[in-house]
Amino acid sequence: MIHGRINSRIRAFALSMVALQTLMTFEAAAVEAPRGESEIGNFLLSNGMEVVVIPDHRAPTVTQMVFYKAGNADEPPGKSGIAHFLEHLMFKGTSKHPAGEFDAKVAEIGGEENAFTSSDYTAYYQTVTPDALGTMMEFEADRMRHLVLTDAVIVPERDVILQERRLRVEDNPEGLLEEETQATLYQNHPYRIPVIGWMHEMEQLNRRDAVAFYDRYYAPNNAILVVAGDVDAGTVWWLADKTYGAIPRGPDLPQRVRPQEPVQNTKRTVVLTDPRVTVPSFEKSWVAPCYRITEPGEAEALDLLAEILGGGTRSRINQELVVKQGIASWGGAYFQGRSLDPSSFTIYGSPRGEATIEAVEDALDAEVRKIIETGVTDVELEKGKNRLVRSMIFARDSQTGMASIYGKALATGSTVYDLEAWPLRVRAVTAAQVQAVARRYLNPDRSVAGYLLPRESATSGDKSR
Repeated sequence: MIHGRINSRIRAFALSMVALQTLMTFEAAAVEAPRGESEIGNFLLSNGMEVVVIPDHRAPTVTQMVFYKAGNADEPPGKSGIAHFLEHLMFKGTSKHPAGEFDAKVAEIGGEENAFTSSDYTAYYQTVTPDALGTMMEFEADRMRHLVLTDAVIVPERDVILQERRLRVEDNPEGLLEEETQATLYQNHPYRIPVIGWMHEMEQLNRRDAVAFYDRYYAPNNAILVVAGDVDAGTVWWLADKTYGAIPRGPDLPQRVRPQEPVQNTKRTVVLTDPRVTVPSFEKSWVAPCYRITEPGEAEALDLLAEILGGGTRSRINQELVVKQGIASWGGAYFQGRSLDPSSFTIYGSPRGEATIEAVEDALDAEVRKIIETGVTDVELEKGKNRLVRSMIFARDSQTGMASIYGKALATGSTVYDLEAWPLRVRAVTAAQVQAVARRYLNPDRSVAGYLLPRESATSGDKSR
């Protein structure tokens, strides 16, 4: 299964690579594509479950993805990891379908399934042939409210997630640094808590914790169903109403209000030295607004700033540090704007050859300063817009990718209309706006620098800047 935060650097780099391969003709074709059968559907079932239908008739497959608006930032204090733990437990049996039957049915028809947990949502999905969609909905709807959780199920699965943490975090220096950096970046917000949970709290999770989280959040009126593929909205509505629509509405939940960040006014440093590290690396992060709560155009400007600064091979960081100076083996920037609460903006790099990590850090800071002081060119801005808009167009080649994009956006406060209007809002961003968000949010005196160092270089990151 896929759990927690996927490596953001890899994701950002891959997105940029896809965008770079796109041609203008695809953008024109997307704009001129006929509506009707291909039009995205969006409706509510009578029990409050939101449904999105993304027709794509190029291949006889379909993906259903169910998002619950509950992630690790919604966990009770002291119960870190319960959202991810419940994700594991959802693959156990119900009173109607014993453990393993759902998995066997997906495998029997040659389908795929998976799940993932984040700070703001938990999602489950299957990719199958269209004729099996009703069966998948029946299974998924059944485990929404009829999961059987006993101590015989809980204890062994708790051992599984503890081992997962050992492999993904304890035995992974980069995972440890990311966890510690996140905990330092956020001083008050629960985004500081790792999705997988803190080990000492995970060890205490029990059946009562799992049932309480399940009963509170797993209900149709706290869920979003996204169906992408060889289907139409009418068929999906009929199947969804028959399966998910039969589940009673759950209690209305209060607005998702989490503890918010105070004004940050310090520059902080996190240094991890480890004998397993062979190549040092550096990253610097800032708290930044998200699409849900920001002034008009700011989130789009931050996306463009990340693209221009470090989004791919033509970005400033790659061209200056990797190609021209030759001091970095890789480097880039990314903005994580699809969150319920303020997220983060990050730059990163790793030294090459005889170059030092200090040289990489200085060069990264210099690129940020250039944009703050002199802005970006109109040519850079236009190319950045093209890459971002085309990346969304190319995302249509993946059913799971499109379902994920829409589900994540809706689970964090956006709407289908917001996503459809996003390319136009990106196109409307000015060079002055990009410079303004860099100046406003990338203040070096309110940042967190993270150093991953070999044991013998323990003093390299101890710089007072």
